[in-house]
Amino acid sequence: MNAGSFLQYIQYEKRFSPHTVAAYSSDLEQFFGYLSLTYHINNLDQVDHSLIRSWIVSMMEAKITARSINRKITTLKTFYKFCLRNGSVIKNPMEKILSPKQSKRLPVYVEEKQMELLFEAADFGKGFPALRDRLIMELFYSTGMRVSELAGLRNSDFSLAECTVKIIGKRNKERIVPFTRSLKLMIEQYMKEKDTMNFPGNHEHFFTTDEGNKTYRKHIYRIVSHYISAVTTLEKKSPHVLRHTFATHMLNNGADINSIKEILGHANLSATQVYTHNTIEKLKKIYKQAHPRA
Repeated sequence: MNAGSFLQYIQYEKRFSPHTVAAYSSDLEQFFGYLSLTYHINNLDQVDHSLIRSWIVSMMEAKITARSINRKITTLKTFYKFCLRNGSVIKNPMEKILSPKQSKRLPVYVEEKQMELLFEAADFGKGFPALRDRLIMELFYSTGMRVSELAGLRNSDFSLAECTVKIIGKRNKERIVPFTRSLKLMIEQYMKEKDTMNFPGNHEHFFTTDEGNKTYRKHIYRIVSHYISAVTTLEKKSPHVLRHTFATHMLNNGADINSIKEILGHANLSATQVYTHNTIEKLKKIYKQAHPRA
């Protein structure tokens, strides 16, 4: 069993992100490995729905979360649709597979007062790394962009005259997101400082490491985790927490949900509506604290 042509298909034709392609590749490797080790099967024609259910059960017994299992099921569904179209299989065994139910998890976010404290009191240091780190935090909180989108920013994506940034989202879909004049001043200061560093090579990438190389996901994760840790005890401290924080705070302050959907780059409104649950939970808490009969 070889998934090479499938991975090329989702990378070059479907234009899935490198992160998604890597996840799909890992899922298929685990699936093929299970079939080979447990049933000595190395041919797609021998795989039916019962074997796939067996794999799902084995993952459930291993305490793998329903969320992770559902993602692997999505991988197999996409894979078998591809195989059916190119004639690698005659029947699609995924038609009889149901995804396990998963409990709804509210997005984790940082409270507004904690974000204010972060920008007012956190010690970002001095020089180029300090300007870069603060700007990374400010951009995440001001635009709600994803970590892959921020890492891919180029100098030409910013329109300082319009105070907007072009963001290349999933499947190369572009969106234009506004930012404040105060953030414009930070961007200008950062770009001037970066120019004085005289980094070798191509400077078209907007964010760089201390050495002038293009920034990367783990580098950004470390920066975000460090500064979130200074103001909150949340277990999760990833860039995605700042995306959740942006959306939740926008809703709490009266922003239209459709506008938030466009800024976040969501394909469907249902993906954005999850943030309304946080707002409802906050209203319930305020009601219980304030109403005399609550």
